[in-house]
Amino acid sequence: MVTGDNYATATAIAKYVGIHEMKGTTVEMVGDYINDLPALAAADVGLTIGAWTYVAIEIADIVLIKSNLEDVITAMDLSRKTISRIRLNYIWALGYNILGMLIIAGILFPFI
Repeated sequence: MVTGDNYATATAIAKYVGIHEMKGTTVEMVGDYINDLPALAAADVGLTIGAWTYVAIEIADIVLIKSNLEDVITAMDLSRKTISRIRLNYIWALGYNILGMLIIAGILFPFI
């Protein structure tokens, strides 16, 4: 996770993000104002803190309303739990559908 305070820093961070994307790593950028826009746009996941500018809201992937850095950690934990729940639900739905297709195909017919 990287943060920037001025336009030059944000531009350097955007180049840093580009280098890490070539390496195959994931980069998350947390910014709060218009000077962070190049890095927010270049990052894999862009988070903006506070609703200060509409441009940052449009570019960022996640917008945190309160200006609290602890909410970034909460958002990351929530996203991990959401993805794990989606995967678990996918597995259960796949098993349920396979079982349903077997029943409809008549697999239980000899036992009735």
